[in-house]
Amino acid sequence: MISFTVRMNFKAEDRDKVRDSLLALAEESRKEPGCVSYVPHTIDGNPDTVLIYEQYRDQAAVDAHRASEHFKKYAVGGFYQRMLDREVENLNAIC
Repeated sequence: MISFTVRMNFKAEDRDKVRDSLLALAEESRKEPGCVSYVPHTIDGNPDTVLIYEQYRDQAAVDAHRASEHFKKYAVGGFYQRMLDREVENLNAIC
């Protein structure tokens, strides 16, 4: 299992467009056969910071997600164009 978070910051004026892209990407990503969990969040008290929790069955599923048309459309061609910065944290399950 591969799990990670992606934390991004955006300008307040981009909030609605970012939200729309995230909702569309989440809906499509959850349909991928190798996607276990895809949950975008905003940070309480800081609505311009987004944290996405992602979990996939294996590296092939991560690669398929990043190669998908919906990832290219909503992430690379969408909210990635508006982000101020981005940080990825790879997670290791304890159990």
